[in-house]
Amino acid sequence: MAHAKRWLFLLHRWLGVLLCAFFALWFVSGVVMMYVGYPKLTPAERLAHLPALRADAVRLEPAAALAAAGLADAPLAHLSLAAASGGRAVYLAQPQAATGGYAAPRHGRKAPMVIDAATGAVLAGVDMAHALASAAAWAGPGVAVAHEGTLGEDAFTHSRALDMHRPLHRVDLGDVAGTRLYISGTTGEVVRDAPRAERAWNYAGAWLHWLYPLRGGVLDTYWADTVNTLSVLGIVAALTGTVVGVWRWRFRGRYKNGQRSPYTGRMMHWHHVAGLAFAGITLTWIFSGLMSMNPWRLFDSGAAPLRTEALQGGPLRAQGWAPVQALLQAAGPEVRELRWSRAAGHDLALAQGPQGTPQVLDAATAAPRALEGAELRAAIARLLPAPLLRVETLTAYDFYYYARDAHTMTGGGDKPLPVLRAVFGDAQGSWVHVDPRTGAVLGRLDGHRRASRWLFALLHSWDWPPLLALRPGWDLLLIALSLGGAALSLTGVVIGVRRLARKLRGWRRQALRQS
Repeated sequence: MAHAKRWLFLLHRWLGVLLCAFFALWFVSGVVMMYVGYPKLTPAERLAHLPALRADAVRLEPAAALAAAGLADAPLAHLSLAAASGGRAVYLAQPQAATGGYAAPRHGRKAPMVIDAATGAVLAGVDMAHALASAAAWAGPGVAVAHEGTLGEDAFTHSRALDMHRPLHRVDLGDVAGTRLYISGTTGEVVRDAPRAERAWNYAGAWLHWLYPLRGGVLDTYWADTVNTLSVLGIVAALTGTVVGVWRWRFRGRYKNGQRSPYTGRMMHWHHVAGLAFAGITLTWIFSGLMSMNPWRLFDSGAAPLRTEALQGGPLRAQGWAPVQALLQAAGPEVRELRWSRAAGHDLALAQGPQGTPQVLDAATAAPRALEGAELRAAIARLLPAPLLRVETLTAYDFYYYARDAHTMTGGGDKPLPVLRAVFGDAQGSWVHVDPRTGAVLGRLDGHRRASRWLFALLHSWDWPPLLALRPGWDLLLIALSLGGAALSLTGVVIGVRRLARKLRGWRRQALRQS
């Protein structure tokens, strides 16, 4: 027993020497991330900066533009119209993949084809002039733009969702915020914005928290394995430290020093006390951080992809649609983007303004269109080769369908209400969320992903809706726990440095005696 205890002490000691600096980094950077997230371009930001669509800038209807691009009568996964590339109105067309489906991985997708809405020309590449024109349209009049070159990846563009847009053009704006824009090298769209303050705070926040110094270079291949390994070792260090701390704490009686902890040195004493007080939260956050990486694909269920074409009621094709001018006239002067979609056998045109939800129009008549509930439910039932157990209507957020602040890792996306939750009887227990206004699939949660919701999102971010509603209570609680964990880690850093220094001095003296 004594031998086992000694090995447990040694294991905790040297894992602590190795990892306490990482623990401290994670705690401090986690507090920064509560308020400043990794740069992203949210849908709301994108729409706010898109110029209004003008009918006189659109000389080609969708069918004619697609025909000019060699996509006549092609089934489409996506078609939109916006002044999103080079300051010009363009169609962004994504032909439907032969093996489509909502569950297909998004990373590795090809970028959409960009078709000039006035000439039908297909964008073959994005040069500096085109990137500057996109940035100028985004920034608005009177703002200077400066091209800073092209890049494959940098500290603020590690997202795999940007892979289809690489190489990226980096453009700095002369605005008060010192905004940096990243322009797609394939579509010419602004795909990321990063103001100066956001970039600066990120070096103390997400960039450190996610160990992004290891991304984008020769170590990129090993980044995920490195994070997973450090997390597993961190769990072992926290567990062994908890056991050692409990062993060494006298719950009855006291040591000769008059205290319940045997350690007389200030750092060892406070490390012992902080360890017992904050071991639980330290272990919880390291474990949930590991879960965020989906280690060993724990949360991949292998579920069948959704049959989105069955929900649509056939492929989307640019046939029999109302003229763009009629759609813009029906929607009003503030339209920033038109998107064509299909749901339950009906072609829809979604007219999106600078904010809020899109107006849903019938693509053929330009009249307002509302999907019939029974018809949409019948289409939803065809999404999976499994029985549809029920369709629930959510009029408020709940534990599994909720919105977070835009800067957070899971925030910034569209989470409209009301929403339909379709519960299927497949082996994976799939839930599919569908927008009843547009028929769009908003997300899918199977049993594995619901487990991830508990093991990562809840345990790591504490995004329990009742607690989030109590802000600043949520803030104060997480900051207090983070400071406690940081105290535990920083005392460990000091102890580890001192021990290493003693070891090095001992090895040096031994080497001198032997020489």
